[in-house]
Amino acid sequence: MPLANRVSPFGELLAVPDRGLVYGNRGCLHDDQGRIRRAYASRRWIACRLSFRGWHRGPLMQPGKFTELFFLDEATALAAGHRPCALCRRADYDAFVRRWADQHPGETGADVIDRRLQDERLDSTCRRRLHSRPVDDLPDGAFVARGPEAWLVHGAYLRRWTSAGYAEALPRPSGGREDVLTPPSLWIMLGGSVDSALPLLHPTAGA
Repeated sequence: MPLANRVSPFGELLAVPDRGLVYGNRGCLHDDQGRIRRAYASRRWIACRLSFRGWHRGPLMQPGKFTELFFLDEATALAAGHRPCALCRRADYDAFVRRWADQHPGETGADVIDRRLQDERLDSTCRRRLHSRPVDDLPDGAFVARGPEAWLVHGAYLRRWTSAGYAEALPRPSGGREDVLTPPSLWIMLGGSVDSALPLLHPTAGA
């Protein structure tokens, strides 16, 4: 039976067999029987490498340990509100911090960053916060919400997210506004800067 540790662009935890390309955590979310009991345990939501220094932890969801989460790709992790890990993805994290300093002068340190991101991804009732933006301003790699579905902005198209990959594509609209899932402060990871190759997209994004 699949564990409920796959993350959607809405930040929801899903029990599906698909693993994905990106790993991460947001603290211990499960009980001693491996059942999910909370949506998050801290403001530190991070996205990690699947493989790092040969480290391996098994079985998953050990009692009292952080809940191992999996994302379809980097764009999904960013939409869910996870930033790069400062340990296993140091180069990505350092590039992120440099861009953060340009966007938020005077805000330094992981605690300050995570506090702002928590406010951008959840409202005062802990429901998912959406950010209305002009569609023409959205960078490739951002996600928009249309009803219960999440759609990736990718070139001239919007591509529907599923746990197994991207499905049908629609022409990217021009004009108007969209409800954006990706927190505004994480858009800086989508700019195609020379110091970062982000975001990593699942191969089906180009299908």
